[in-house]
This record gives sequence, C-alpha cells and structure tokens, in this order.
Amino acid sequence: MNLGLLIRMFICILSLGGFLYFYIDKQNVITELRLQIPTIQKELREIEQENTRLQFVVEEFESPSHLMELARQPEYRHLKHPLCKDIIEIEIK
Repeated sequence: MNLGLLIRMFICILSLGGFLYFYIDKQNVITELRLQIPTIQKELREIEQENTRLQFVVEEFESPSHLMELARQPEYRHLKHPLCKDIIEIEIK
C-alpha cells in the first residue's frame, strides 16, 4: 500500500473519532440538562404555590374589615383619615 493513502486514512479516522467525541459530549450536556428539568419544575411549582399563599395573606391583611379592626385598636387611635385636599394622586403610565 501507498504511504500517502495510509496517512489519509489515518487522518480521516482520527477526524471521524474527533467528531464523534464532540457529538457524544454535546449529547451528554443535553441529557444532563434534561435530567434537571423535573427538579426545576418542582421548585417552580413550590414557588408559585408560596406566591399564591402570600398573595392571599396580603389580600386578607389589606381587606377593609381587617383594616377597620386595626383602626379600632388603641395603638392606632391617634391616626386620622386625611382630608381630600391632602391627598395627591399620581398617574403611572
């Protein structure tokens, strides 16, 4: 056999091996990311549930009946309702 042919075959096999190595490495990275998806989804679901719970707590605290109960307590008796002329409205666009 010709030495040039052997060198070309060796280079082709080496190049093919390199491409296969990088392809498998890329597939491993993709598989690792796919394995992380369920845990991230679980964390996201827990965060959404906590946000829903906290939103309920905020709405319950800000409800008019709760605010009126707070206004009746002795530590808040010194607070007075503002007059209409003292209220400033700011429009947010």
